[in-house]
Amino acid sequence: MDEQELLKKRFKSAVSSTVKAISENFDLEIRFGNLMDSKKNSLNLPEVVNLKKLQDFTNLRAFADSVALKIKYTDKKIYLENEPKGSMSKALYAIAEKIRYEKIGSNKLKGVKNNITQCYENKFKKKRIEEIKTEADVPVTEAFELYLRNHFFKIKQNQATKKILSYWKKLFDKNLSSKLTQLDNCIENQSTYSHLVANLIANFGLEDSDSKKREESTNENSSSPEKNNNDNSFQKEEEQSTDSDLNVAENNFASFSEEDDSEQKSEKKVTTNQSSLNKNLSNEKYKIFTNQYDEVKNAEELEREDEIIRLRKNLDQQLTNLQNVVSKLANKLQRQLLAKQNRSWEFNLEEGMLDASKLSRVIIDPFHSLSYKMEKETEFKDTIVTLLIDNSGSMRGRPISVAAICADILSRTLERCSVKVEILGFTTKNWKGGKSREKWSSENKPTNPGRLNDLRHVVYKAADKPWRQSKKNLGLMLKEGLLKENIDGEALLWAFKRIAIRKEERKILMVISDGAPVDDSTLSVNSGDYLEKHLKQTVKWIEENSKVEILAVGIGHDVTRYYKKAIKIADVQELGDVMINQLTKLFSEKNYKTIH
Repeated sequence: MDEQELLKKRFKSAVSSTVKAISENFDLEIRFGNLMDSKKNSLNLPEVVNLKKLQDFTNLRAFADSVALKIKYTDKKIYLENEPKGSMSKALYAIAEKIRYEKIGSNKLKGVKNNITQCYENKFKKKRIEEIKTEADVPVTEAFELYLRNHFFKIKQNQATKKILSYWKKLFDKNLSSKLTQLDNCIENQSTYSHLVANLIANFGLEDSDSKKREESTNENSSSPEKNNNDNSFQKEEEQSTDSDLNVAENNFASFSEEDDSEQKSEKKVTTNQSSLNKNLSNEKYKIFTNQYDEVKNAEELEREDEIIRLRKNLDQQLTNLQNVVSKLANKLQRQLLAKQNRSWEFNLEEGMLDASKLSRVIIDPFHSLSYKMEKETEFKDTIVTLLIDNSGSMRGRPISVAAICADILSRTLERCSVKVEILGFTTKNWKGGKSREKWSSENKPTNPGRLNDLRHVVYKAADKPWRQSKKNLGLMLKEGLLKENIDGEALLWAFKRIAIRKEERKILMVISDGAPVDDSTLSVNSGDYLEKHLKQTVKWIEENSKVEILAVGIGHDVTRYYKKAIKIADVQELGDVMINQLTKLFSEKNYKTIH
């Protein structure tokens, strides 16, 4: 074992011992690497990839310390009892709880305080101030955490942090500053602290009443598997706080495409269907206030080349840890597909391809006729698969990382089997409606305006582009600030229109999402179920009126309410297994979808 490997081994041992000691859970199984499987009373920490920089040590130690403190100081029951309604409020609530248990640990252990403080300060050292141009560029979650950390941990300020805080400071000073002493005094009393935090967040007025009603209705009307929705919500916040908010190991361990002519011709074949779809949806009264600010972008247009390469390297490091597990599953799918493509021939025909194996007969007897062969048509059909990935803020952290990794491996696997793959993402350009909402405001705010945000649809890999030419783009999903709101219905419609004009005989559209459609700007001025109804209408039309086979995977979220063919996973680490197994099952079916 070389010196570097020995160092890694010792460091892992030290981190594992520290986590067990801080959490006081000495039976906890500590594993390094983003493994796809999970066990009870086990904890996965990021793999130690590079130990050359002191910052690398600090970041991983801070990550481990935070997880250990959560295990020790957060009571799940109390957390759920006080958790507010509304996606934004829940996110802020999770941040406040995270800061609470990290503060307790920092008060007791100086080393823990140094690790967590340095790690958080590192996050902003490379933050480019020129990226922060307007309030829309600063998520309230980021500003809220910075505001609280500045109070509890005395974070060193720089130009970037000052600018981030400037957009939200007035709101926070008005509703938070006078309550900070109260938070200090109850930091070790989770029940009192979380109750106070929930009330403070409610005073921000960030959640609209329709949004809250929609969420309450969702919880009340969900089917039996969804009765544990609160538990899944807690688990989801847990994943985000340990993997995303610290932005530790995964993020710091490292030093619309043009369609071809054939697609343009194919587009005529689906014109009738498209018109039918548009007419169907317009009858359902879904409106768009304006689409002049929407955009469809190739991934490489959204970031500088060097930054895209850096993000891809980040993804590659995580891919190394997952490759063995996912590759085994991918090979299963590959064998299934290749088996369907095995060639079979008809011989002794009068026309076709010349059968070279029978030429000897002609040499022996020149009057013997030539023999021809022809390849039989196999059951396997020319196929395209589109992966449509939710790029909303709630996917930040491990969910989006695992989704990107699975898309990467699946793309390579299917390409080897001559199956075209397109990888798409959907989000919005802004958190608060952007220019669409500004236009609405300038026109005296007409009632029921419909969708009220600027869409951003991203093409990570076009169907006709080889994986090797697009691989770097997938890392862009890890870019901080890209993931905002999710308007699923329109994104699904966009992806459907792209795949519908393709020339392939079999078309499969797989959607990866972790929640219901949410855009606070739209839902604040329309009915609370406005976006959900549109999603249901779109899915229903595609399922009943097109040859596109659609299936969905919900991460901690029951998507069977929207899609007939769907599956829910409780843990994002199951994603690769489920995606590949679902596709394998689909390809195994002898009959594929036809329109009745």
